[in-house]
Amino acid sequence: MTTPAPAPEGFEHAYAEVNGIRLHHVIGGEGPLVVLVHGWPFSWIEFRALLPLLAAQGFRVVAPDLRGSGDSSIPDGHWTKQDEADDLHQLIHHLGHDSAFVLGTDVGTMTVHAWAQRYPRDVTRMVLSECFLPGFGLEEHLSGLWHFGFHAQSEFAAKLVEGREEQYLSWFYGQMIRGGITEADHSDLLRTLTRPGGMRGGFEHYATVLEDGRNARAGAKVEVPVLVLNGDHGLPQDVLLNGAREAATDVRAELVPDAAHTFAADNPHATAEVLTRFFAA
Repeated sequence: MTTPAPAPEGFEHAYAEVNGIRLHHVIGGEGPLVVLVHGWPFSWIEFRALLPLLAAQGFRVVAPDLRGSGDSSIPDGHWTKQDEADDLHQLIHHLGHDSAFVLGTDVGTMTVHAWAQRYPRDVTRMVLSECFLPGFGLEEHLSGLWHFGFHAQSEFAAKLVEGREEQYLSWFYGQMIRGGITEADHSDLLRTLTRPGGMRGGFEHYATVLEDGRNARAGAKVEVPVLVLNGDHGLPQDVLLNGAREAATDVRAELVPDAAHTFAADNPHATAEVLTRFFAA
């Protein structure tokens, strides 16, 4: 596998064998554990600028690459958000922690919600961001989300974009980013997405969203404090906020200013301030 982009100062690349896969993660800092879970078409690199800011506030911070993404393994077949939750559950215990503050963005929001339902003792406080939640609002909006249906045909979609990955991804980047993802970040993302199976691995996050929704509706209501966080130029917050109020008992909301879908990269200082205040409450 090719070499990942350098980790921020004070952080390191690491790998953990969990749940039958090899999970890449970037980790650093000391203190209570914070887990940052990326969206598509991103990896840990989405949080590159945020990592040292949270570490400076007294947290141990880990940004894993979800299975199928970044430099983590790409399993055969489909997998659910519950499978991804199992990965993260095993990862924090591999790191010597029993619980964590967690943030998910985009498809990572789906994953951390499944994690909080499946392993409620793992999650101390949870941030849901920049997504529609399966089982709690996503299904009603699928007709307006063309890429969900296309990506759900993961193997076929990957064949269609093979050799055109950069051109395909550029449309999404144009919709998602407000200056926070650098050219170096783009290069590292393209490196991982053009590895064998890289696009299919990313598309697999969409392949089971209807099953994820059924699982979410059948699961328990989340009882830990939840923050719904969006960039002020990101997705409309109401759909996620309304869904979170159905899915959890204690929900509040904030916006990150001067930020789009990739708010943690676009305005990392404001994001760190919001997260530190919420996690330390």
